[in-house]
Amino acid sequence: MRASDLAYSTLLDEIQRGELAPGTVLGEVEQAARLGVSRTPTRAAIGRLVADGLAAQLSPRITVVTDFDAGDIKRLFEVRRALEESSARLAATRGDRAEFTELAQAFAAAHPEEGESSADAYYELIARYDAALDRAVNNAYFTNALRTIRTHLARARRLARDNRERLHASVAEHQLIAEAIASGDAELAAHATHVHLHNALAAILTQLDTSTPPEGTQ
Repeated sequence: MRASDLAYSTLLDEIQRGELAPGTVLGEVEQAARLGVSRTPTRAAIGRLVADGLAAQLSPRITVVTDFDAGDIKRLFEVRRALEESSARLAATRGDRAEFTELAQAFAAAHPEEGESSADAYYELIARYDAALDRAVNNAYFTNALRTIRTHLARARRLARDNRERLHASVAEHQLIAEAIASGDAELAAHATHVHLHNALAAILTQLDTSTPPEGTQ
């Protein structure tokens, strides 16, 4: 892996995990030393984060991790809903039904509420589902747009990761979507996706609301 790709991958993961919080200054010299790479690949990595919308250049010398609040999440889900509902509908007419049958069975067997390793396995299963959806749709415009959405979505998912009840419900919702795609029911697949995204957004916003202290109490 090239040094710039390694630096980008590391910084991206740290932003998505919340280790680099909104407002964190991404100093080129400091990050290069911390990551153990030279300034040139670090500069390229930070530039990619800016292009992704995960960082913003406030001045020629100051780049910071962008904010990610309730308004950002709502706007993200507006686009996500349009793309994923359409993708599910298309996958039901174009996808490999056997593949989605296998995914439905995998979701039925998943128990992310049982611990950290189970939650990790669940998100790996989600990645498998996303990849299958992209293959089924077979449209580079959809794939590229969804890649951007998923890059930001990882920051939102972190907020719901510890909500075991929500993870359990999400498994059932994904199982229904996969079953609908496997059976070729395009409208059910789109509707089940709509319900899943509605519930996911509501859970994330609730988590944000309960984790943000009232003004004057910090």
